[in-house]
Amino acid sequence: MRELLGPVLALLAAQPVALARIVDRTDAGPRETGAAMAVTGDGRVLGSLSGGCVEAAVLHTAGQVLRDGHASTERFAAADEFAVGLPCGGEIEVFVERLDHTAVSLLRELDAALTAHRPIALATTLESTPDRRLLTPGHRRPWRDLDRDAAALLAAGRHGIVGAQDCTPAAATRPRTFVQVFRSPARMILAGADDYTRALAAAATPLGYHVTVVDARETFTTPARFPGAHEVVVDWPHRYLESEHRAGRLDHRTVVCVLTHDPKFDVPLLAAALPLPLAFLGALGSRRAHADRTARLRESGCAPADIARIHSPLGLDLAAHTPEETAISILAEILATRTAASARPLADLDGPIHPHR
Repeated sequence: MRELLGPVLALLAAQPVALARIVDRTDAGPRETGAAMAVTGDGRVLGSLSGGCVEAAVLHTAGQVLRDGHASTERFAAADEFAVGLPCGGEIEVFVERLDHTAVSLLRELDAALTAHRPIALATTLESTPDRRLLTPGHRRPWRDLDRDAAALLAAGRHGIVGAQDCTPAAATRPRTFVQVFRSPARMILAGADDYTRALAAAATPLGYHVTVVDARETFTTPARFPGAHEVVVDWPHRYLESEHRAGRLDHRTVVCVLTHDPKFDVPLLAAALPLPLAFLGALGSRRAHADRTARLRESGCAPADIARIHSPLGLDLAAHTPEETAISILAEILATRTAASARPLADLDGPIHPHR
């Protein structure tokens, strides 16, 4: 949708526009969630939703939406010989809404935020008459009892649907809503080319993290060994972290986990990471290994208060043994730390499962 904002704003100066977006996707698909297509009353089309397999049906729906003003939701599954669908075998949900002069102010604000590279989310209720709201980090104004869920997606840097998923009474106060996030995803940097890193990369990617694996050992550090990672970098981990910091590619959402078990790798990386404003800094290993790291870090000049920020031994007590089990344990601790949650069993707690925070 980002690339359509300018053209759509120009069109809205003279006429309404139908905006179609993919709000949900299952399995394979030609375009990602958030992909958009705009249609004018005279039949002009901007953007696309697929490789051409659903556009004709969406174009027909867009014409109807422009005429009567009521938004429409359509779901397209795998194609067969009698129906419009996706040959790739996936499934998408497309929401088509009518935009007119009343949306100009909101879209201009969104465009200004994107131009300034400020993170922002556009929340749209998937109703016949949509309600729209722009959300920014730190947003605290209540909105349809959806603002906390939408803020969580914005913090994670990923799109999603929040609100009631069925026809329960909650739909009136928490309508099903698509949150389209415009920001880079949170980063996770994993140091060490081993099986624990492979399992953690695969488990973290579905949570919206952009995962980088870094290790100086070229033989082990290959994309084929880490298919769940977005980047695989051959470099000394501390040198890579310092270069990413200088380039401004780290922020308060960044997670760094040291999984190397080798002092010549992990101690320099931890020393480089401690001064940075990271969301989470963890190091895998036993209590004895961490005691040795702590002593080495003190010898290198790191303050005890800074060293105490390292999460080690890494992970929650889940009796994890395999790399896959350990990855779940580590991610559980990261999520609990990110939200300041107790990490206790919900059955042991009182009150709502999703409390106001």
